[in-house]
Amino acid sequence: MRWQLRHGLAPHAFALLETTGRNSGKPRHTCVGNGLIGETFWVIAAHGKQADWVRNVIKQPQVRILVNRSWRTGTAVVLPQDDTEQRSHTLPYQWDAAIGRAIATTPLTVRIDLL
Repeated sequence: MRWQLRHGLAPHAFALLETTGRNSGKPRHTCVGNGLIGETFWVIAAHGKQADWVRNVIKQPQVRILVNRSWRTGTAVVLPQDDTEQRSHTLPYQWDAAIGRAIATTPLTVRIDLL
């Protein structure tokens, strides 16, 4: 899927999140659901702080996201008090959000404020 996203071949329901490795300092790429709403990108991390990409944004919140075939930069903010169930119902691709709700163990909302 990462290759498809980089080459504009993936469905618009997906995006590629680029974080900075918390130990290596190298770019790390993770496929996520397309949560673009206006100038904000929303992600529900199904496994919360157990996800490496979440731990990366906690240490280095500056990220890039490849969404709708364009790279955007932004700042990630972890929102532990956000109601992930309610938030997931606001996301643009509900079939993807429903799958996320079904597999989530410790869901956590991450808001990315795009520049």
